[in-house]
Amino acid sequence: MFSEDDLLPISALQHLLFCERQWALIHLEGIWDENRLTTEGRHLHERVDSAETEVRRDVRIARGLRLRSLRLGLTGRADVVEFYRVGDSVPSPAADAGQRQEGVQLNGVPGRWRPSPVEYKRGRPKRNHCDTVQLCAQALCLEEMLDVSVPSGALFYGKPRRRQKVFLDDDLRAETEATAARLHELSHAGITPRARYTKKCDRCSLLAVCLPKTTGARRSTRDYLARAVTDIVQENN
Repeated sequence: MFSEDDLLPISALQHLLFCERQWALIHLEGIWDENRLTTEGRHLHERVDSAETEVRRDVRIARGLRLRSLRLGLTGRADVVEFYRVGDSVPSPAADAGQRQEGVQLNGVPGRWRPSPVEYKRGRPKRNHCDTVQLCAQALCLEEMLDVSVPSGALFYGKPRRRQKVFLDDDLRAETEATAARLHELSHAGITPRARYTKKCDRCSLLAVCLPKTTGARRSTRDYLARAVTDIVQENN
């Protein structure tokens, strides 16, 4: 279990999976730079945060809900958490004995409600798991905070303007927990990884700061001298 002082932002998981160097530049060195993509993403989240809380017949929508997991050492804020009515029954004794509840009671609201996080993203679904891991981390926080089962969540992408349901299976949960552990490991080490250029660098807002084509191509003096000596030896043989 982590203490309150050890908690790291849930959003850092996405940065870490996208690029460990990007994560270090943002979260270790405090470097950030806007580009068109990050500006669109910020505006999308501002619109979500500014909207009023909605109450429907069987769905209650909370925005900007604070999240925390002392087990994973994470904290943050959910864009949206939707609570779905799952019934009016009270918890069973078997559930109290160790199983998480199917739903949770909300203050001043009758019935039991199952939470489901919704994360808003600009652009399109990504090939890697950085978005789904961030969503799963929010669900794991909700499960720990409310002692309730959260089997699924959703990602809403601004480009196709379509919601994508995400089932939080065992594999995704294991990957999320491993990523959180890696996050704390790198944060404790406090070392910024060296740059290494890949195609995804062109989409990064820190491209002009990181300079992966320049700094990533550098070799140490020791490596240069070693290669030079090897070349001389080969020429003389």
